[in-house]
Amino acid sequence: MNTALNALKFYYGEVLKRRFVYELKRPKKDRKLPVVLSQEEVSRILSSITNIKHRLILMLIYSAGLRVSEVVKLKPGDIDTERKLIHIKGGKGRKDRYTMLSDIAMESLSRYMNANNPEKWLFPGKKGNAHLTVRSVEKIFEAAVKRAGIAKEVSVHSLRHSFATHLLESGVDLRYIQELLGHKSSKTTEIYTHVSNKDIGKIRSPLDIIFKEVRND
Repeated sequence: MNTALNALKFYYGEVLKRRFVYELKRPKKDRKLPVVLSQEEVSRILSSITNIKHRLILMLIYSAGLRVSEVVKLKPGDIDTERKLIHIKGGKGRKDRYTMLSDIAMESLSRYMNANNPEKWLFPGKKGNAHLTVRSVEKIFEAAVKRAGIAKEVSVHSLRHSFATHLLESGVDLRYIQELLGHKSSKTTEIYTHVSNKDIGKIRSPLDIIFKEVRND
């Protein structure tokens, strides 16, 4: 509908040289909250994977807040083990950034590198000159979720959402999370304040208050 309205305005303004006088309200986009996995659920998903390469991919996405399109394009040289950083090159909006490299992920990375010795791409696909595809990672995640018995409707991107939410719940400042995720606007990062249980968990439900009073009586 927005495309149709823009086309009409262009037609009236640029072709007919007339003002578009019709008042039509643009439809609002649905603002859905991201589905977040608990830390226990993330652990179950990772524990269900025996393939070291597949497990490492999901570990990096969750531990560093990577997009799936970013993890598949990683090169061995993008990993800075000395500074415990991952260099994301040409992320969304063609922006470079650094994000964290966790100790646990670094241990798995070391075992993977010793066993596979990747050259051009950290995670090569079936054809050695190309990296693993996004769809391949999605299939790895879907299979792991099924094995872990997770009933939530989640995608591999839910690991990135969970990374941000768990950091927020642990007390990390929203500005740092924005930098780690590579968000251009803080408004994008603020969505995680709506799914975090950091403050919601401190609020007592009126039902609990009522039943506590009844039990005390």
